Parts: sequence; structure tokens; C-alpha cells
Amino acid sequence: MHIAIIGSGPAGFYAAEALLKRTDTEVHVDMFERLPTPFGLVRGGVAPDHQNIKAVTRVYDKTAARPTFRFLGNVRLGRDVTVEDLRQHYHQIVYAVGNEDDRRLGIPGEGIARCTPATVFIGWYNGHPDYRHARIDLSVSRVAVVGNGNVAIDAARILLRAPAELEKTDIAAHALEALRNSKVREVFILGRRGPEQASFTPVELKELGEMEDVDPILAPDELAGCTIPAAEGSSQQEKNLKILQSFTVRQPAANRKKLHLRFRVSPTEVIADSNGNVCGLALEKNRLETLPDGTVRAHGTGEMEILEVGMVLPAVGFAAERIAGVPYDEKARTIANEDGRVVDPINRAAIPGEYVVGWARTGPRGLIGSHKPASVHVVEHMMTDGAGLEARALPDSSAILSLLHQRGVQVVSFDDWKRLDDIEVVRGELRGAARDKIVDIEAMLSILNRR
Repeated sequence: MHIAIIGSGPAGFYAAEALLKRTDTEVHVDMFERLPTPFGLVRGGVAPDHQNIKAVTRVYDKTAARPTFRFLGNVRLGRDVTVEDLRQHYHQIVYAVGNEDDRRLGIPGEGIARCTPATVFIGWYNGHPDYRHARIDLSVSRVAVVGNGNVAIDAARILLRAPAELEKTDIAAHALEALRNSKVREVFILGRRGPEQASFTPVELKELGEMEDVDPILAPDELAGCTIPAAEGSSQQEKNLKILQSFTVRQPAANRKKLHLRFRVSPTEVIADSNGNVCGLALEKNRLETLPDGTVRAHGTGEMEILEVGMVLPAVGFAAERIAGVPYDEKARTIANEDGRVVDPINRAAIPGEYVVGWARTGPRGLIGSHKPASVHVVEHMMTDGAGLEARALPDSSAILSLLHQRGVQVVSFDDWKRLDDIEVVRGELRGAARDKIVDIEAMLSILNRR
């Protein structure tokens, strides 16, 4: 079996691992990645002050070392290679492209200066090539982060962390320099529903109270109506509520940075000053309604306030990008699928030999570890559906490389990546950090051309 996996994040690597461990059939995997660097959000999304999480790439290195695995970096589906090309060269295709688009607030003023999706901010400080030139203006004192997930917490934490705490991480050099000169002193994390519906994890929430020179601030009435457990509890919700309760009794110091947590508010307009920059955010207070299925919906009450801030970072979710030739579910904003089998979005008929894993399948749900069993589950579908497929004759395995070469694509192998990896680590040692990322694709390719 010759299988193409599109995307090199956790879900893609876990699918590759499950395929290459098969004993019932020999599997060859080619993993395509649009960047010269692998690992998806582990490299470009996980916050730099969470280096322990990034250590998971050692597991992916072992998968990449298998003799029937090839990494084809710097190859973009829809630009350098088409879905039809893949169908001709592989028995099956797995889309592991994640969610690279951000969801929008959909309110007036959202596109003005200093209103920037959190995805851009996170890509900027992580040295993602797409966002290295993002204009992040940290000359303001107050920032609003809209959303109640781990992405919102990451953004707020990086804004407020002391630069000295970030110097030894793999944060992008340009971001570290900007944060050293940052004027941000207060950050507001805003959730449209209540504390019980917040999706951040207890570990991330607790970390907010452990930062140097930062006080988390939560008004006691924000927890009104919540059932606070006597002990910490075992569920994520119970743990979050206990941590939030501890924030309500903390006494903030006058000279420390402030992190405000607000619930049951929705932004209705981003307000601009005379220069067209953010100067405030109009908020409507919400009431909550519990539906028969147990879900909680927020409804505006008409009661308004203006929050004076100089920057707004919406962190309200992600969506899969549309890729030419790949069926797309407009409602779910994922690749159209039924339990990982790609389907026609209209009649829901399965597209033979095509599958999807990770956030491109489910939307932005689950932590890194949860993708392993999910990818294994889809691989079981592939093996069931693919019985006898290996009998279909394909072009030689070198044909896809020849095709890309003819199109002028500089394919980056995993050995090439390891060269870049070594250079980044050495650069990092010079500043006492885990690594110093190369953030420009042309610079990466230029380095690899110096044979």
C-alpha cells in the first residue's frame, strides 16, 4: 500500500505511525507538508513557555526514521501538487491539514488596526513563516482577548509574562524583542458564556495564577449561580471553578500587571479612535439559557458597556481552509466526512480512498494526545476499505518526486529538516534558549542549497 498523508502535525504523524506498524500489509507513507518544517501546531501553535509539550516531536522523529516513510516538505497541495496527482500516485490519501483559518467575530470594526486574530498573534510569536511580518503593536496598555479556550489563555499569558521567563524558550527572536519593549499592563479575557462552560483546561488556568508579577482578577459575582465543589473535584469543570474561586480572594498589588477574567459578555463592536486604531470594545451582557439537550446558549440582555482597550485579539475558534479538489463542509467548516471517510458534501457519498484526521475532521477539539486514538480509528477504516487495493498498479515511487522537480519545486526531505533543526538549536544556544527559529522559508531553502 502506498499512502499519501497531507500535513505533518500530530494527527498526521499518528496516522503514519499506525499505518507503518501494520503487520497485515506492507505500507509506504509519503507525508506532504507545505512548509519546509514538520510538526504543525506543535512547532507553530504550542506556546513557547510549554517546552515540555513540544518534546512529543521525539515520538514523531521515530516514525520518520522508518525506512518506508518519506517526508516531502515545501510542497503545497493545490499549488505544487493536485488531488488528482495524488490519486494517480497513491492507493489512499489522508488529509491532516488541521484548521489554518480563524473564525471571526462578525461585528463592526473587526478589521481595523490593532484588532488581530489570536491565530496571527500566536503564529507571530512562534515564528511561523506566514506571520513573521504581522504588525503586532504592543505600545498599548490594555488588551482584550475574546474567547474562553486555551488559545485565549496562551495569548494572554504571553502578553503578560516577564520577558526573562521567555528568553530560554523557542519564542521567535522578533517577538521576544517586541515583548521586551511591551507597554501592556492589563489583559481582559472575555467569555460569552459562564465559568462552567469555559473550555480552557485546569492546568492552563492554574498557570495564570503562577506567573511572575501578574495578578489574576475575578469579581466574586462572576461565579454567582455556579456550584463550587468543596474540594477540587475530578471533572475539568469542577477543577476550573475551584481555581477561579481562588482568584476571587487574591489581593492584587498596585504595581503588578493585571489579568481580568470576565464572563457572560459578548463584543458587539470594535471602536476606533480618530486614527483608525482600536480604542475600545463595546460589550453586551448576556443571560444564559440551558437547552433541552443540556447545551447552554448566551442571549444578549441589551445592557451595554464600553471596555477601554488598545488592542483586541479574537480567539473564538478555527476552521479548515478550502483546498481545491477536496470536499468541504460549509456548515462545520471542516473537510466533509463521515467518521473520517471523506464524502461528497451534498449527497454524503464516500469518496473512495480518501480520509481525514485531526482538526480537519472534527474541528478544533481535543489536545495533542487525543489525536492518537482518533487517527488509529480512521486507519482501521482505511485498512477495511483498502483490502486488495495494493494490487492496483501505481507509478514508481520516484515518479512523484520527478513530477515535483519538473514543476520547479524544491522538496525538503526529513534529513534536510534535521539540518535546519541542528542550525536552530545551535542558534538558540548562543542566546541560552532551546532554539532560535528560522522564520523565513527562502532563508531555509537557501541554507539547504549550500551543499
